Amino acid sequence: MNILAILVTALVPMVLGFIWYHPKVFGSAWMRLSGMTEEKAKEGNMAVKFGLSYLFSFMLAFVLNALVVHDSFVEGALYYITNRTMVPEPGSQAAQWLDYYRTTLAPSNHIFTHGSFHAFFLIGLFIVLPVFATNAIFERKSFKYVALNAGYWILAITLMGGIIAVWR
Repeated sequence: MNILAILVTALVPMVLGFIWYHPKVFGSAWMRLSGMTEEKAKEGNMAVKFGLSYLFSFMLAFVLNALVVHDSFVEGALYYITNRTMVPEPGSQAAQWLDYYRTTLAPSNHIFTHGSFHAFFLIGLFIVLPVFATNAIFERKSFKYVALNAGYWILAITLMGGIIAVWR
């Protein structure tokens, strides 16, 4: 796990949010669709808002690290089949498999497209979209509202997954 990659990647939703929700991009539409006003948006402690936003983005980046790279799953399996030593016996099936993973499979896991693909499908399409759509149904929000907000998060998570996969 690369904690620096996670810390930096957690900034992606904030940077993307400044662009996505800018009035000249989707900000005006978001305000209209959500019922937000500029006065309401300025209420509250901005440091707390951005601090919590970063914390939640960090949590997403932390989970994405395990989902998009797969090394943690390999290490977890190795932990159990080596009696917690993490060192397989030379020539064993575990040692052969680990060598194959490190030389053949791992390099293809550490590319932007691999990480973004897993983030897009596993988190974006199958978690973010259903959660936003379900909330919107009960909040009586429009398809445009769902598309705007879910689209932002799906893009943010896709970018986050790609960055984490590349940054070893």
